[in-house]
Amino acid sequence: MLPIPKNSRWDGLVYLHGLLPEKTDDTALNRLVVTSGDFGLAYLTERWAARFVSELFRNYVVCFVGYSINDPVLRYMMDALAADRMQGEITPQAWALGDCEPGQEHRKTIEWEAKGVTPILYNVPTGSNDHSALHQTLHAWAEIYRDGVQGKEAIVVKHALALPQDSTRQDDFVGRMLWALSDKSGLPAKRFADLNPAPSLDWLLEPFSHECFGHDDLARFGVPPHNDVDPNLRFSLISRPAPYDCVPSMLLVSGGPASSQWDNVMTHLARWLVRHLDDPRLIIWIAKRGGQMHDRWQWLIEHELDRFDSMKREGKSTELDDIRLNAPKAIPGPLMHTLWRLLLSGRVKSPWHHSDLYRWQGRLKREGLTTTLRLELRELLAPKVVLKTPFRWSDDLSSTDEPKTIKQLVDWELVLATDHVHSALSDLADESWKSALPLLFEDFQQLLRDALDLLCELGEADNRSDRSHWDLPSITPHWQNRGFHDWVSLIELLRDAWLEVHANDSPRATRMAQAWFELPYPAFKRLALFAASHDNCIPTEQWVGWLLEESAWWLWSTDTGREVFRLFVLQGRQLVGAVQNRLETAILAGPPREMYRDDLEEERWQDLVARSVWLHLAKLNTSGLDLGAPAMARLAEISTAFPQWQLATNERDEFSHWMSGTGDPDYEDSRDVDIAPRKRQELVQWLTKPTPERRPFYEDTWREVCRSRFFHSLSALCDLAKEGVWPADRWREALQAWAEEGTVLRSWRYAAPLVQTMPDAVLQEIAHGVTWWMKAVSKSINVHENILLILCQRVLALPIDPGTGMTSNGAPIDKPVTEAINHPVGQVTQSLIDLWFKQNPNDNDLLPVELKPIFTKLCDMQTDRFRHGRVLMGSRLVTFFRVDRPWTEQHLLPLFSWNNPLEAKAAWKVFSGHRACTSHC
Repeated sequence: MLPIPKNSRWDGLVYLHGLLPEKTDDTALNRLVVTSGDFGLAYLTERWAARFVSELFRNYVVCFVGYSINDPVLRYMMDALAADRMQGEITPQAWALGDCEPGQEHRKTIEWEAKGVTPILYNVPTGSNDHSALHQTLHAWAEIYRDGVQGKEAIVVKHALALPQDSTRQDDFVGRMLWALSDKSGLPAKRFADLNPAPSLDWLLEPFSHECFGHDDLARFGVPPHNDVDPNLRFSLISRPAPYDCVPSMLLVSGGPASSQWDNVMTHLARWLVRHLDDPRLIIWIAKRGGQMHDRWQWLIEHELDRFDSMKREGKSTELDDIRLNAPKAIPGPLMHTLWRLLLSGRVKSPWHHSDLYRWQGRLKREGLTTTLRLELRELLAPKVVLKTPFRWSDDLSSTDEPKTIKQLVDWELVLATDHVHSALSDLADESWKSALPLLFEDFQQLLRDALDLLCELGEADNRSDRSHWDLPSITPHWQNRGFHDWVSLIELLRDAWLEVHANDSPRATRMAQAWFELPYPAFKRLALFAASHDNCIPTEQWVGWLLEESAWWLWSTDTGREVFRLFVLQGRQLVGAVQNRLETAILAGPPREMYRDDLEEERWQDLVARSVWLHLAKLNTSGLDLGAPAMARLAEISTAFPQWQLATNERDEFSHWMSGTGDPDYEDSRDVDIAPRKRQELVQWLTKPTPERRPFYEDTWREVCRSRFFHSLSALCDLAKEGVWPADRWREALQAWAEEGTVLRSWRYAAPLVQTMPDAVLQEIAHGVTWWMKAVSKSINVHENILLILCQRVLALPIDPGTGMTSNGAPIDKPVTEAINHPVGQVTQSLIDLWFKQNPNDNDLLPVELKPIFTKLCDMQTDRFRHGRVLMGSRLVTFFRVDRPWTEQHLLPLFSWNNPLEAKAAWKVFSGHRACTSHC
């Protein structure tokens, strides 16, 4: 009588169809299941085997070994399983190790799955019965399980230092790593975390974050699955359902945000990650996922940062060097330290956090300003930072150059906690808001100070310069204030609050304005000068004293220029006596030379001084002030020398930069920012106009049109192309905009056929833009692959200069990868490699017939410009070798021969760098 196969009652070996006895025994032989009649009795009539199999499938994960797909035993077993499933029974997935001829994997998978079995296929050479792969698999499997958790640790030790992108379907070591690391004891994960050198962060960015687990994997992580299978459930190793003993209780009230407890696996993975605190990719990864770290992980990071700081203060350089030896990215530099402090302090904005300023407005109208509303507004308007991947992230991750600015590490933007602040505040104009403004003055001032302090922390503001004059050109309301940046709403709110105070309590407003000028940052200086432009607010001797402080810095600074000129026009007539003389003397002396770059040509410097002096004197003169004799004489002298200089009727000359477009008051004037039309026919006409001679700060909004109105921009370019007009500059900008994430696939689908017809002369002129666009689409291309190949071949045929012109300190850089990925040939090569990888090449598949001739052509060392392609191919040497060994030995490996030192040096440098770096290079 067979035992019931349950974990608690059976743990042994069963010969389900009998065992041949050592001695002849009729009774034992009759119990063998061999003939069709035997199978019928066992599975259909007496059903003792069927019952055993049903219980087996219900309580165990079964894997068939040594069965063919048409084996009657397998068919009987699966029929019994199907019958139970029809009765509503929930059974684990059945598996089978099945043989397969090369190239027949897809067909065999379908056949097995039709039987209700998931196959694990191994290759058997065509025309043979060589099942050695099965035998080797079983031996390796047995060895791993024989060693228990140590077998899993051995997998970790073997593969942790490899790059996960090198994993293939034949050698899926990433899958083995995920299986080993998910062991509930946490010992393999501990071994991973403690390995020296520290495993690459690529493990987090790719396999650990990939949602490769589903409903069937819940039990592996200690989570009992529901009977109803959830086909949409997907999770990853580092973001997964937690077992019940780690899940917080269901509560109506708690002492704070409740997060799940970590299991042993997550604990050790977190320990591994704190060995990468100098890698900006970790910061960006956190920010993209909301920026809110688990409290234990936050403690680990803070503890490491404090430990490193203590070691530096105590001069423990040897210990620090030992840490760097085993984990080169463990100790963050000053810039990364700044980013971590921003993240840990909650200053990084979550993309999933949505605060509602409109709801706050409704409460203000109903309740008036209360303390709770005031505090809530401070939270809504709190300055935050958004972190993103830099635009040119893959330039050269292997570079040892020390970054000098945070922008070199991450792309960031100063924002507010809530979105769409400008549009929300534009609706606030009723009496309840006006009466609340004076009460909110201190809150707005502190919020602005916080925002400027954040800019200072990020290296974009100091006591003499900040971004305020770029993001808010005028403190006085003006149509040049476009509202592109929400953070400057704090300046406008503070201004409006001051105006309400000034209207009702002028002495208090004066004290507020005087205090502004004592605060750091030009934004507060601008507010103080704005206040001084109001009648009877700031005495003339005081605001003149402000302008002459620090060698008259604020008189000449472009940060305060708009407010200084407004002050001159509105209050200049109030100047008298010694105060007027002091100011005019400072103006006649001109701006300090140290305010401008050292390499400014002397003629250009003299013109700049004359223009600055003339503009300041002219603005004072406009106010109605009678200039002193020296000042009037100098004004007349400059006006005679430059008769074309006239004061702008629209105050344009008071701004450091100017934007205008259709519908704006000065659209017909010459402009620095030209706003492109958004209608197709108007756009066609606009594109045919010659681009104005590039003046300082000149720009237009063509690229923004390409981003936001793709079909209009493409249609306009298409209309021109039909007439034989291919404006190269416009095409270059369009392709750069279309290469951005979110637009690239759509732009390729509709624009690629048109770009294919581009004349060679235009293609060569904008080759960088075309190949950058091709590279951007190559990883996810789903249409027009033939056009991509044609464009690649056309670019390679062009006589493009092999040099990149990239230098460092005046000398050519010695960074082959950086040069390659910035050269059209390198970008074409990367596009071809990406296109090839989309086919998921396997070992010994050989290179695709459509790509092999192009790769072969690139290996021609007689063509100098192709070296950029050879560099990128050399970085993928292992992949080429595994897929097509004969071709690689003939064409790619010779590049590593020292018979050609220049080629060999680049090849070896790139190959070794790729093994130690990430595939982003």
